[in-house]
Amino acid sequence: MGSRKPKNVAALLDWHAGRSQQTTFHLDRPFDIAPWEGTVIDGAAAAGLVRDAAGWLHAAGARPGDRVAIVKDNHFDIQFLVAAAARIGAVPAALSSAAPADTLRHLITSTKPAVTILSPNVIRALTEGGEKLPEAAGRIVVVGEDSYPESIGDVIHFEELRGGPEAPVRLRADDEPAFLCHTSGTTGLPKLVVHTTTTLYHATRLDTIPFPVLTSGHRDVYASAVSFAHARAAGTFTAQLSLAPAKLVILSNHEPDNAVSVLRNHRVTILEACPNIFLHWQPLTRTHPELFERIRLYFNTFDLIHPSTVRAFLGATRRRFPLWLQGWGQSETGPITGGFYNRTRVRWASGKSAVTSDIGWTVPGISRAKVVDPVTGARQRIGQPGLLMARGKGRCVDYLGETERHREKVDGKWWNTGDLGYRDLLGRFRLLDREVDMIPGMSGIDVESLLLDRLEHATEVVVLGVPGRLPAPVLCLAGGALDEELWARATRDLPPLGPPVVLPWEDVPRTSTWKVRRHALREQVLGTAETFGTGRWT
Repeated sequence: MGSRKPKNVAALLDWHAGRSQQTTFHLDRPFDIAPWEGTVIDGAAAAGLVRDAAGWLHAAGARPGDRVAIVKDNHFDIQFLVAAAARIGAVPAALSSAAPADTLRHLITSTKPAVTILSPNVIRALTEGGEKLPEAAGRIVVVGEDSYPESIGDVIHFEELRGGPEAPVRLRADDEPAFLCHTSGTTGLPKLVVHTTTTLYHATRLDTIPFPVLTSGHRDVYASAVSFAHARAAGTFTAQLSLAPAKLVILSNHEPDNAVSVLRNHRVTILEACPNIFLHWQPLTRTHPELFERIRLYFNTFDLIHPSTVRAFLGATRRRFPLWLQGWGQSETGPITGGFYNRTRVRWASGKSAVTSDIGWTVPGISRAKVVDPVTGARQRIGQPGLLMARGKGRCVDYLGETERHREKVDGKWWNTGDLGYRDLLGRFRLLDREVDMIPGMSGIDVESLLLDRLEHATEVVVLGVPGRLPAPVLCLAGGALDEELWARATRDLPPLGPPVVLPWEDVPRTSTWKVRRHALREQVLGTAETFGTGRWT
Protein backbone atom coordinates (compact mmCIF):
# COMPACT_ATOMS: atom_id res chain seq x y z
CA MET A 1 0.00 0.00 0.00
CA GLY A 2 1.45 3.39 -1.02
CA SER A 3 2.40 6.06 1.50
CA ARG A 4 0.06 8.67 0.06
CA LYS A 5 -3.40 8.79 1.64
CA PRO A 6 -6.02 7.51 -0.82
CA LYS A 7 -8.74 9.85 -2.02
CA ASN A 8 -11.53 7.27 -1.79
CA VAL A 9 -12.77 6.23 1.68
CA ALA A 10 -13.01 2.65 0.41
CA ALA A 11 -9.23 2.30 0.59
CA LEU A 12 -8.53 4.22 3.80
CA LEU A 13 -8.44 1.31 6.25
CA ASP A 14 -6.27 -0.84 3.96
CA TRP A 15 -3.88 2.12 3.64
CA HIS A 16 -3.93 2.71 7.40
CA ALA A 17 -3.25 -0.98 8.13
CA GLY A 18 -0.10 -0.79 6.00
CA ARG A 19 1.40 2.11 7.94
CA SER A 20 3.96 1.79 10.71
CA GLN A 21 1.96 4.11 12.98
CA GLN A 22 -1.62 2.92 13.50
CA THR A 23 -4.47 3.66 15.84
CA THR A 24 -6.47 1.13 17.84
CA PHE A 25 -10.25 1.36 18.10
CA HIS A 26 -11.65 1.14 21.63
CA LEU A 27 -15.43 0.73 21.60
CA ASP A 28 -18.09 1.13 24.28
CA ARG A 29 -19.79 -1.96 22.82
CA PRO A 30 -18.91 -4.36 19.99
CA PHE A 31 -19.70 -3.38 16.42
CA ASP A 32 -23.05 -4.61 15.12
CA ILE A 33 -21.25 -5.86 12.00
CA ALA A 34 -18.66 -7.79 14.03
CA PRO A 35 -19.85 -8.68 17.53
CA TRP A 36 -17.20 -11.43 17.69
CA GLU A 37 -14.38 -8.85 17.53
CA GLY A 38 -15.13 -7.45 20.99
CA THR A 39 -14.37 -3.87 21.95
CA VAL A 40 -10.71 -3.51 20.91
CA ILE A 41 -9.89 -3.60 17.19
CA ASP A 42 -6.51 -2.95 15.58
CA GLY A 43 -5.83 -1.56 12.12
CA ALA A 44 -5.48 -4.90 10.35
CA ALA A 45 -8.70 -6.27 11.85
CA ALA A 46 -10.54 -3.05 10.94
CA ALA A 47 -9.43 -3.31 7.32
CA GLY A 48 -10.57 -6.94 7.31
CA LEU A 49 -14.03 -5.90 8.49
CA VAL A 50 -14.43 -3.57 5.50
CA ARG A 51 -13.43 -6.33 3.08
CA ASP A 52 -15.79 -8.73 4.86
CA ALA A 53 -18.71 -6.28 4.73
CA ALA A 54 -18.03 -5.55 1.07
CA GLY A 55 -18.33 -9.30 0.45
CA TRP A 56 -21.69 -9.72 2.13
CA LEU A 57 -23.06 -6.52 0.59
CA HIS A 58 -22.10 -7.91 -2.82
CA ALA A 59 -23.73 -11.22 -1.90
CA ALA A 60 -26.88 -9.29 -0.96
CA GLY A 61 -27.04 -7.92 -4.50
CA ALA A 62 -25.36 -4.51 -4.26
CA ARG A 63 -23.58 -3.63 -7.51
CA PRO A 64 -21.67 -0.63 -8.89
CA GLY A 65 -23.92 2.43 -9.07
CA ASP A 66 -26.53 0.96 -6.71
CA ARG A 67 -27.43 2.84 -3.55
CA VAL A 68 -26.99 1.14 -0.20
CA ALA A 69 -29.00 2.65 2.68
CA ILE A 70 -27.35 2.27 6.10
CA VAL A 71 -29.90 2.70 8.91
CA LYS A 72 -28.60 1.16 12.11
CA ASP A 73 -28.00 1.91 15.76
CA ASN A 74 -25.46 4.66 16.24
CA HIS A 75 -21.90 3.31 16.12
CA PHE A 76 -18.66 3.91 14.25
CA ASP A 77 -19.22 0.79 12.13
CA ILE A 78 -21.54 2.98 10.04
CA GLN A 79 -18.37 4.50 8.58
CA PHE A 80 -16.99 1.00 7.97
CA LEU A 81 -20.15 0.17 6.02
CA VAL A 82 -19.77 3.40 4.02
CA ALA A 83 -16.25 2.26 3.08
CA ALA A 84 -17.46 -1.27 2.28
CA ALA A 85 -20.20 -0.07 -0.06
CA ALA A 86 -17.77 2.33 -1.76
CA ARG A 87 -15.31 -0.55 -2.21
CA ILE A 88 -17.71 -2.37 -4.56
CA GLY A 89 -18.71 0.80 -6.42
CA ALA A 90 -22.06 1.24 -4.69
CA VAL A 91 -23.22 4.61 -3.32
CA PRO A 92 -23.64 4.47 0.48
CA ALA A 93 -26.41 6.52 2.08
CA ALA A 94 -25.82 6.99 5.81
CA LEU A 95 -29.19 7.64 7.49
CA SER A 96 -29.48 8.25 11.22
CA SER A 97 -31.56 5.69 13.10
CA ALA A 98 -32.39 8.37 15.70
CA ALA A 99 -34.69 10.17 13.25
CA PRO A 100 -38.45 9.71 13.76
CA ALA A 101 -39.93 6.70 11.96
CA ASP A 102 -41.85 8.82 9.44
CA THR A 103 -38.64 10.71 8.62
CA LEU A 104 -36.76 7.43 8.12
CA ARG A 105 -39.50 6.19 5.79
CA HIS A 106 -39.18 9.38 3.77
CA LEU A 107 -35.38 9.14 3.59
CA ILE A 108 -35.33 5.46 2.63
CA THR A 109 -38.01 5.98 -0.01
CA SER A 110 -36.18 9.00 -1.43
CA THR A 111 -32.89 7.09 -1.54
CA LYS A 112 -34.37 4.19 -3.56
CA PRO A 113 -31.70 1.73 -2.41
CA ALA A 114 -30.98 -1.66 -3.93
CA VAL A 115 -29.95 -2.85 -0.45
CA THR A 116 -30.93 -1.47 2.96
CA ILE A 117 -29.04 -2.34 6.14
CA LEU A 118 -31.25 -2.21 9.24
CA SER A 119 -30.69 -2.98 12.89
CA PRO A 120 -33.41 -4.67 14.99
CA ASN A 121 -34.21 -1.42 16.85
CA VAL A 122 -34.85 0.34 13.54
CA ILE A 123 -37.05 -2.52 12.37
CA ARG A 124 -39.12 -2.26 15.54
CA ALA A 125 -39.48 1.50 15.12
CA LEU A 126 -40.51 1.21 11.47
CA THR A 127 -43.02 -1.60 12.10
CA GLU A 128 -44.59 -0.18 15.25
CA GLY A 129 -48.38 -0.16 15.09
CA GLY A 130 -48.49 -2.79 12.37
CA GLU A 131 -46.69 -0.71 9.75
CA LYS A 132 -44.72 -2.51 7.05
CA LEU A 133 -41.14 -1.80 6.12
CA PRO A 134 -40.80 0.70 3.23
CA GLU A 135 -41.44 -0.98 -0.11
CA ALA A 136 -38.63 1.06 -1.65
CA ALA A 137 -36.03 -0.43 0.71
CA GLY A 138 -34.88 -3.11 -1.75
CA ARG A 139 -33.12 -6.15 -0.25
CA ILE A 140 -33.09 -5.80 3.54
CA VAL A 141 -30.06 -7.02 5.48
CA VAL A 142 -30.17 -7.07 9.28
CA VAL A 143 -27.09 -6.37 11.42
CA GLY A 144 -26.73 -6.79 15.17
CA GLU A 145 -27.48 -9.62 17.57
CA ASP A 146 -30.86 -8.51 18.96
CA SER A 147 -34.00 -10.32 17.90
CA TYR A 148 -36.57 -8.80 15.57
CA PRO A 149 -40.12 -9.75 14.52
CA GLU A 150 -40.18 -12.75 12.19
CA SER A 151 -43.34 -11.52 10.48
CA ILE A 152 -41.77 -8.45 8.86
CA GLY A 153 -41.19 -10.02 5.46
CA ASP A 154 -38.26 -11.01 3.30
CA VAL A 155 -35.13 -10.04 5.25
CA ILE A 156 -31.80 -11.78 5.78
CA HIS A 157 -29.25 -11.55 8.55
CA PHE A 158 -25.79 -10.42 7.41
CA GLU A 159 -24.07 -13.49 8.91
CA GLU A 160 -26.00 -15.67 6.45
CA LEU A 161 -24.27 -13.80 3.62
CA ARG A 162 -20.73 -14.09 4.95
CA GLY A 163 -18.15 -16.63 3.85
CA GLY A 164 -18.34 -16.16 0.10
CA PRO A 165 -15.54 -15.06 -2.23
CA GLU A 166 -14.05 -11.60 -1.78
CA ALA A 167 -16.04 -9.02 -3.74
CA PRO A 168 -14.34 -7.33 -6.71
CA VAL A 169 -13.12 -3.80 -6.04
CA ARG A 170 -14.95 -1.31 -8.24
CA LEU A 171 -14.30 2.29 -7.17
CA ARG A 172 -16.50 5.09 -8.49
CA ALA A 173 -14.93 7.76 -10.71
CA ASP A 174 -13.81 10.76 -8.67
CA ASP A 175 -16.57 13.07 -9.96
CA GLU A 176 -19.45 10.59 -9.83
CA PRO A 177 -21.94 10.64 -6.91
CA ALA A 178 -20.28 8.49 -4.25
CA PHE A 179 -21.77 9.30 -0.84
CA LEU A 180 -25.14 10.40 0.55
CA CYS A 181 -25.77 11.80 4.01
CA HIS A 182 -28.53 13.99 5.34
CA THR A 183 -28.84 17.34 7.06
CA SER A 184 -29.98 17.57 10.68
CA GLY A 185 -33.57 18.43 9.86
CA THR A 186 -34.02 21.23 12.43
CA THR A 187 -36.45 23.08 10.14
CA GLY A 188 -38.36 20.15 8.62
CA LEU A 189 -37.54 16.98 6.72
CA PRO A 190 -33.80 16.43 6.28
CA LYS A 191 -32.27 16.93 2.85
CA LEU A 192 -30.22 14.17 1.22
CA VAL A 193 -26.79 15.62 0.44
CA VAL A 194 -24.90 14.22 -2.56
CA HIS A 195 -21.09 14.20 -2.46
CA THR A 196 -18.63 12.86 -4.99
CA THR A 197 -15.32 11.25 -4.05
CA THR A 198 -13.66 14.60 -4.83
CA THR A 199 -16.01 16.82 -2.82
CA LEU A 200 -15.96 14.45 0.18
CA TYR A 201 -12.16 14.37 0.04
CA HIS A 202 -11.99 18.18 0.16
CA ALA A 203 -14.75 18.40 2.78
CA THR A 204 -12.64 16.26 5.13
CA ARG A 205 -9.15 17.46 4.12
CA LEU A 206 -8.86 20.13 6.82
CA ASP A 207 -9.29 17.47 9.52
CA THR A 208 -6.25 15.57 8.25
CA ILE A 209 -3.77 18.48 8.30
CA PRO A 210 -1.48 18.00 11.33
CA PHE A 211 -1.80 21.45 12.90
CA PRO A 212 0.21 21.75 16.14
CA VAL A 213 -2.01 21.53 19.27
CA LEU A 214 -5.25 21.42 17.26
CA THR A 215 -5.07 17.86 15.92
CA SER A 216 -4.18 14.41 17.20
CA GLY A 217 -0.61 13.34 17.79
CA HIS A 218 0.57 9.74 18.03
CA ARG A 219 0.42 9.87 21.84
CA ASP A 220 -3.10 11.26 22.02
CA VAL A 221 -6.21 9.38 23.06
CA TYR A 222 -9.04 10.75 20.92
CA ALA A 223 -12.64 10.16 22.00
CA SER A 224 -15.66 10.85 19.81
CA ALA A 225 -19.31 11.04 20.87
CA VAL A 226 -21.33 12.18 17.86
CA SER A 227 -23.89 10.87 15.41
CA PHE A 228 -21.79 8.56 13.25
CA ALA A 229 -24.29 8.70 10.38
CA HIS A 230 -23.60 12.35 9.66
CA ALA A 231 -20.99 14.01 7.47
CA ARG A 232 -18.94 15.08 10.50
CA ALA A 233 -18.21 11.42 11.26
CA ALA A 234 -16.56 11.09 7.84
CA GLY A 235 -14.16 13.81 8.97
CA THR A 236 -13.38 11.93 12.19
CA PHE A 237 -12.91 8.67 10.25
CA THR A 238 -10.54 10.23 7.72
CA ALA A 239 -8.64 12.38 10.21
CA GLN A 240 -7.92 9.78 12.85
CA LEU A 241 -6.84 7.17 10.31
CA SER A 242 -4.48 9.79 8.85
CA LEU A 243 -3.15 11.20 12.12
CA ALA A 244 -3.10 7.84 13.98
CA PRO A 245 -3.53 8.69 17.66
CA ALA A 246 -2.63 5.96 20.15
CA LYS A 247 -6.33 5.24 20.69
CA LEU A 248 -9.60 6.17 19.00
CA VAL A 249 -12.27 5.80 21.69
CA ILE A 250 -15.86 5.54 20.45
CA LEU A 251 -18.91 6.43 22.53
CA SER A 252 -21.95 5.22 20.61
CA ASN A 253 -24.21 5.68 23.64
CA HIS A 254 -24.28 9.29 24.83
CA GLU A 255 -25.94 8.86 28.21
CA PRO A 256 -23.90 10.25 31.14
CA ASP A 257 -23.57 6.82 32.82
CA ASN A 258 -21.92 5.41 29.71
CA ALA A 259 -19.64 8.44 29.44
CA VAL A 260 -18.50 7.86 33.01
CA SER A 261 -17.79 4.19 32.33
CA VAL A 262 -15.83 4.80 29.13
CA LEU A 263 -13.89 7.89 30.18
CA ARG A 264 -12.92 6.25 33.45
CA ASN A 265 -11.19 3.48 31.51
CA HIS A 266 -9.32 5.70 29.04
CA ARG A 267 -7.10 8.70 29.74
CA VAL A 268 -8.63 10.81 27.00
CA THR A 269 -6.63 13.83 25.81
CA ILE A 270 -8.96 15.08 23.03
CA LEU A 271 -12.75 14.91 23.33
CA GLU A 272 -15.18 15.52 20.46
CA ALA A 273 -18.95 15.66 20.99
CA CYS A 274 -22.06 17.43 19.76
CA PRO A 275 -22.77 20.66 21.70
CA ASN A 276 -25.91 19.34 23.37
CA ILE A 277 -24.09 16.16 24.36
CA PHE A 278 -21.51 18.31 26.11
CA LEU A 279 -24.41 20.17 27.72
CA HIS A 280 -25.97 16.86 28.80
CA TRP A 281 -22.65 15.81 30.33
CA GLN A 282 -21.94 19.15 31.99
CA PRO A 283 -22.97 17.98 35.50
CA LEU A 284 -20.16 15.39 35.24
CA THR A 285 -17.62 18.21 35.43
CA ARG A 286 -18.80 18.68 39.03
CA THR A 287 -19.49 15.08 40.04
CA HIS A 288 -16.66 13.34 38.12
CA PRO A 289 -14.05 16.00 37.24
CA GLU A 290 -11.33 13.33 37.19
CA LEU A 291 -12.73 12.03 33.88
CA PHE A 292 -11.53 15.18 32.14
CA GLU A 293 -8.28 15.90 33.96
CA ARG A 294 -6.03 14.83 31.06
CA ILE A 295 -7.92 16.59 28.26
CA ARG A 296 -5.92 19.21 26.40
CA LEU A 297 -8.40 19.89 23.59
CA TYR A 298 -12.20 19.84 23.33
CA PHE A 299 -13.84 19.96 19.93
CA ASN A 300 -17.40 20.54 18.74
CA THR A 301 -19.22 21.03 15.46
CA PHE A 302 -22.92 20.56 14.49
CA ASP A 303 -24.15 23.61 16.45
CA LEU A 304 -22.87 26.47 18.61
CA ILE A 305 -21.56 25.62 22.06
CA HIS A 306 -22.58 27.76 25.05
CA PRO A 307 -19.92 29.68 27.02
CA SER A 308 -21.06 28.18 30.33
CA THR A 309 -20.46 24.68 28.94
CA VAL A 310 -16.99 25.58 27.65
CA ARG A 311 -16.15 27.15 31.01
CA ALA A 312 -17.22 24.04 32.93
CA PHE A 313 -15.19 21.58 30.85
CA LEU A 314 -12.08 23.75 30.61
CA GLY A 315 -12.27 24.10 34.37
CA ALA A 316 -12.39 20.33 34.88
CA THR A 317 -9.08 19.53 33.18
CA ARG A 318 -5.77 19.78 35.03
CA ARG A 319 -3.92 20.85 31.90
CA ARG A 320 -2.37 24.30 32.26
CA PHE A 321 -3.43 25.64 28.88
CA PRO A 322 -6.37 23.63 27.52
CA LEU A 323 -8.17 24.82 24.41
CA TRP A 324 -11.65 24.52 22.98
CA LEU A 325 -11.99 24.35 19.18
CA GLN A 326 -15.37 25.04 17.61
CA GLY A 327 -15.84 24.28 13.94
CA TRP A 328 -18.55 25.91 11.85
CA GLY A 329 -19.57 24.18 8.67
CA GLN A 330 -22.36 22.18 7.07
CA SER A 331 -22.94 18.71 5.68
CA GLU A 332 -23.01 20.38 2.28
CA THR A 333 -19.64 22.12 2.61
CA GLY A 334 -17.42 20.57 5.25
CA PRO A 335 -15.60 22.94 7.65
CA ILE A 336 -15.81 26.68 6.89
CA THR A 337 -14.36 28.44 9.95
CA GLY A 338 -12.81 27.58 13.30
CA GLY A 339 -12.97 29.47 16.59
CA PHE A 340 -10.75 28.96 19.65
CA TYR A 341 -11.47 29.59 23.33
CA ASN A 342 -9.37 29.34 26.45
CA ARG A 343 -10.18 29.76 30.12
CA THR A 344 -9.60 33.51 30.03
CA ARG A 345 -12.00 34.16 27.14
CA VAL A 346 -14.89 32.28 28.73
CA ARG A 347 -14.28 33.10 32.38
CA TRP A 348 -17.15 35.52 32.47
CA ALA A 349 -19.87 36.33 29.94
CA SER A 350 -19.51 40.00 29.08
CA GLY A 351 -21.93 42.48 27.55
CA LYS A 352 -24.79 41.11 25.50
CA SER A 353 -22.87 38.86 23.12
CA ALA A 354 -21.80 35.29 23.89
CA VAL A 355 -18.10 34.74 23.25
CA THR A 356 -18.80 31.42 21.50
CA SER A 357 -20.84 33.21 18.82
CA ASP A 358 -17.37 34.04 17.51
CA ILE A 359 -16.89 31.22 15.02
CA GLY A 360 -13.41 32.36 14.06
CA TRP A 361 -11.61 32.55 10.76
CA THR A 362 -11.65 30.67 7.49
CA VAL A 363 -8.59 28.58 6.59
CA PRO A 364 -6.55 29.80 3.60
CA GLY A 365 -6.55 27.26 0.81
CA ILE A 366 -9.49 25.37 2.32
CA SER A 367 -12.45 27.73 2.65
CA ARG A 368 -13.62 31.28 2.10
CA ALA A 369 -16.63 33.14 3.46
CA LYS A 370 -18.33 36.51 3.09
CA VAL A 371 -21.35 38.40 4.42
CA VAL A 372 -23.94 39.67 1.93
CA ASP A 373 -27.15 41.66 1.99
CA PRO A 374 -30.06 39.15 1.93
CA VAL A 375 -31.96 41.22 -0.66
CA THR A 376 -29.32 42.65 -3.00
CA GLY A 377 -26.52 40.14 -2.53
CA ALA A 378 -24.01 42.99 -2.10
CA ARG A 379 -21.08 42.34 0.22
CA GLN A 380 -21.62 43.87 3.66
CA ARG A 381 -19.11 46.03 5.45
CA ILE A 382 -17.32 45.05 8.66
CA GLY A 383 -19.85 44.87 11.51
CA GLN A 384 -22.92 44.82 9.25
CA PRO A 385 -25.06 41.68 9.56
CA GLY A 386 -26.17 39.64 6.60
CA LEU A 387 -26.28 36.18 5.08
CA LEU A 388 -23.13 34.10 5.39
CA MET A 389 -21.86 32.71 2.09
CA ALA A 390 -19.17 30.03 1.87
CA ARG A 391 -16.85 28.81 -0.86
CA GLY A 392 -14.64 25.74 -1.06
CA LYS A 393 -13.90 22.57 -3.01
CA GLY A 394 -15.84 20.42 -0.54
CA ARG A 395 -19.26 21.70 -1.59
CA CYS A 396 -21.81 19.01 -2.37
CA VAL A 397 -23.05 18.61 -5.95
CA ASP A 398 -26.79 18.19 -5.35
CA TYR A 399 -29.69 17.39 -3.03
CA LEU A 400 -31.05 14.01 -4.09
CA GLY A 401 -34.47 14.59 -5.64
CA GLU A 402 -34.37 18.33 -4.84
CA THR A 403 -32.07 19.80 -7.45
CA GLU A 404 -33.96 23.11 -7.62
CA ARG A 405 -33.58 23.55 -3.86
CA HIS A 406 -29.85 23.01 -4.26
CA ARG A 407 -29.64 25.54 -7.10
CA GLU A 408 -31.46 28.10 -4.95
CA LYS A 409 -28.51 28.05 -2.54
CA VAL A 410 -25.79 28.32 -5.18
CA ASP A 411 -24.49 31.66 -6.46
CA GLY A 412 -21.64 30.89 -8.84
CA LYS A 413 -18.90 29.39 -6.66
CA TRP A 414 -20.59 30.60 -3.46
CA TRP A 415 -22.93 28.62 -1.21
CA ASN A 416 -25.69 30.26 0.81
CA THR A 417 -25.45 28.74 4.29
CA GLY A 418 -28.79 30.15 5.46
CA ASP A 419 -27.02 31.55 8.54
CA LEU A 420 -26.97 35.21 9.58
CA GLY A 421 -23.86 36.83 10.97
CA TYR A 422 -21.23 39.52 10.51
CA ARG A 423 -17.47 39.98 10.33
CA ASP A 424 -15.60 41.87 13.03
CA LEU A 425 -12.53 44.13 12.84
CA LEU A 426 -10.20 41.17 13.35
CA GLY A 427 -11.69 39.33 10.38
CA ARG A 428 -13.53 36.81 12.56
CA PHE A 429 -17.06 35.76 11.75
CA ARG A 430 -19.81 35.97 14.37
CA LEU A 431 -23.01 33.95 14.10
CA LEU A 432 -26.33 35.59 14.95
CA ASP A 433 -29.06 33.09 13.99
CA ARG A 434 -30.36 30.84 11.27
CA GLU A 435 -32.22 33.06 8.80
CA VAL A 436 -35.41 31.07 9.28
CA ASP A 437 -35.16 31.52 13.08
CA MET A 438 -34.23 35.22 13.11
CA ILE A 439 -35.81 37.56 15.65
CA PRO A 440 -35.69 41.27 14.71
CA GLY A 441 -33.61 43.40 17.06
CA MET A 442 -31.79 40.56 18.82
CA SER A 443 -29.68 37.46 18.41
CA GLY A 444 -31.53 34.44 19.73
CA ILE A 445 -28.23 32.55 19.98
CA ASP A 446 -26.71 35.20 22.26
CA VAL A 447 -29.79 35.44 24.48
CA GLU A 448 -29.91 31.66 24.88
CA SER A 449 -26.25 31.53 25.93
CA LEU A 450 -26.62 34.41 28.37
CA LEU A 451 -29.67 32.84 30.00
CA LEU A 452 -27.89 29.51 30.36
CA ASP A 453 -25.07 31.40 32.06
CA ARG A 454 -27.38 33.21 34.45
CA LEU A 455 -29.81 30.40 35.29
CA GLU A 456 -27.67 27.93 37.19
CA HIS A 457 -30.17 25.06 36.99
CA ALA A 458 -31.05 25.51 33.30
CA THR A 459 -30.10 22.55 31.13
CA GLU A 460 -31.49 23.98 27.88
CA VAL A 461 -32.73 27.39 26.70
CA VAL A 462 -34.40 28.02 23.34
CA VAL A 463 -35.79 31.40 22.28
CA LEU A 464 -38.48 31.23 19.58
CA GLY A 465 -39.64 34.17 17.51
CA VAL A 466 -43.18 34.45 16.12
CA PRO A 467 -44.58 37.53 14.33
CA GLY A 468 -46.96 39.55 16.49
CA ARG A 469 -45.67 38.16 19.78
CA LEU A 470 -42.77 38.70 22.14
CA PRO A 471 -39.98 36.11 21.72
CA ALA A 472 -40.87 32.98 23.69
CA PRO A 473 -38.16 31.47 25.92
CA VAL A 474 -38.42 27.70 26.42
CA LEU A 475 -36.47 26.36 29.41
CA CYS A 476 -35.43 22.96 30.69
CA LEU A 477 -34.54 23.08 34.39
CA ALA A 478 -32.82 20.54 36.61
CA GLY A 479 -35.09 21.57 39.48
CA GLY A 480 -38.27 21.60 37.42
CA ALA A 481 -39.55 25.01 38.62
CA LEU A 482 -38.48 28.58 37.84
CA ASP A 483 -38.04 31.19 40.53
CA GLU A 484 -39.71 34.43 39.36
CA GLU A 485 -37.22 36.70 41.11
CA LEU A 486 -34.29 34.82 39.58
CA TRP A 487 -35.92 35.09 36.15
CA ALA A 488 -36.38 38.84 36.58
CA ARG A 489 -32.69 39.29 37.47
CA ALA A 490 -31.53 37.10 34.57
CA THR A 491 -33.54 39.07 31.99
CA ARG A 492 -33.27 42.62 33.34
CA ASP A 493 -30.89 43.88 30.63
CA LEU A 494 -32.11 41.64 27.79
CA PRO A 495 -34.59 42.54 25.03
CA PRO A 496 -38.25 42.06 26.07
CA LEU A 497 -39.24 38.38 26.26
CA GLY A 498 -42.58 36.63 26.65
CA PRO A 499 -43.47 34.46 29.64
CA PRO A 500 -41.06 31.52 29.97
CA VAL A 501 -42.28 28.03 29.12
CA VAL A 502 -40.74 25.23 31.22
CA LEU A 503 -40.50 21.78 29.62
CA PRO A 504 -38.81 18.54 30.70
CA TRP A 505 -35.62 17.84 28.74
CA GLU A 506 -37.12 14.70 27.19
CA ASP A 507 -40.13 16.65 25.82
CA VAL A 508 -37.99 18.89 23.62
CA PRO A 509 -37.92 17.51 20.04
CA ARG A 510 -34.36 16.92 18.86
CA THR A 511 -32.53 15.76 15.79
CA SER A 512 -30.13 12.81 15.75
CA THR A 513 -27.29 15.30 16.38
CA TRP A 514 -29.13 16.51 19.49
CA LYS A 515 -30.04 19.85 17.92
CA VAL A 516 -33.41 21.25 18.94
CA ARG A 517 -35.97 20.88 16.16
CA ARG A 518 -37.13 24.47 16.43
CA HIS A 519 -39.86 24.15 13.83
CA ALA A 520 -41.45 21.27 15.76
CA LEU A 521 -40.92 22.98 19.12
CA ARG A 522 -42.55 26.18 17.85
CA GLU A 523 -45.64 24.24 16.82
CA GLN A 524 -45.63 22.25 20.06
CA VAL A 525 -45.33 25.25 22.39
CA LEU A 526 -46.83 28.13 20.41
CA GLY A 527 -49.24 26.32 18.11
CA THR A 528 -47.89 27.92 14.95
CA ALA A 529 -45.18 27.42 12.33
CA GLU A 530 -44.87 31.15 11.56
CA THR A 531 -41.40 32.70 11.68
CA PHE A 532 -39.87 36.09 10.96
CA GLY A 533 -37.43 34.50 8.52
CA THR A 534 -38.30 33.44 5.00
CA GLY A 535 -36.80 29.96 5.26
CA ARG A 536 -35.79 30.36 1.63
CA TRP A 537 -32.30 28.97 2.19
CA THR A 538 -33.02 26.11 4.61
